[in-house]
Amino acid sequence: MEFLEPSTLIILGLVAFIAGFIDAVAGGGGMLTVPALLSIGLPPHIALGTNKLAASFASSTAALTYFKKKLFDPHFWKASFVATLFGATCGTLLVNYISTEWLEKGLPLIILAAAIYTIWHPQPKADQNQLPDITPKLKTQQIIQGLSLGFYDGVAGPGTGAFWTVSSMAMYRLNILLASGLAKAMNFTSNFTSLVTFAILGHINWALGLTMGVCLMVGAFIGAHSAIRFGSKFIRPVFVTVVCILAVKLALDAWF
Repeated sequence: MEFLEPSTLIILGLVAFIAGFIDAVAGGGGMLTVPALLSIGLPPHIALGTNKLAASFASSTAALTYFKKKLFDPHFWKASFVATLFGATCGTLLVNYISTEWLEKGLPLIILAAAIYTIWHPQPKADQNQLPDITPKLKTQQIIQGLSLGFYDGVAGPGTGAFWTVSSMAMYRLNILLASGLAKAMNFTSNFTSLVTFAILGHINWALGLTMGVCLMVGAFIGAHSAIRFGSKFIRPVFVTVVCILAVKLALDAWF
């Protein structure tokens, strides 16, 4: 890649910061960073690989913040972690062999449905950070959810964090704060898995990815702390706004 002008780097850094903030709160930061990387002339596969490197900074920062605040229990979600790791590996390896056209056209409708569900779904009170009882059914749900969303993130990726949040609220009756903590941890799992594969294939611009990663990390740190401090009253409007914008963007890209 040719040398970038300082102004271009500053703009990319600002985009990454905003994306990190949004991703930590609601997911969907990739809808900002991927187009930004493509706009400077990176080939699509390099843009995706570089984005995975940068996104891993944001998701790891957000996940660690939720963990430190006791809003994510790794032991409780162990089955989800293993399933997500396996699903993401399969999705990333198979991405070159399957057609994603149907997915691109249907994705906007799915994401919009997630936003509508969030608006009308009754939310537990913000102070009720209770996990469900461990049952065989719960383990099965974790495995199915992890395989599906991990595979999707390996194949495509947009909206994965939002899907984790809304599906976790529906399946486990979590409040949006606990669901967001789980989403960030699992998003990091699938991001890192895809990152390793892209690295092996040589599809990463390391200098640019690391630079944007630092900005994403700062944005994610502020976003996660803001979400935890202000709770569902802050997260829900941001979440709904982000997924609606994401749905419109994906619809325009796929249908027009």
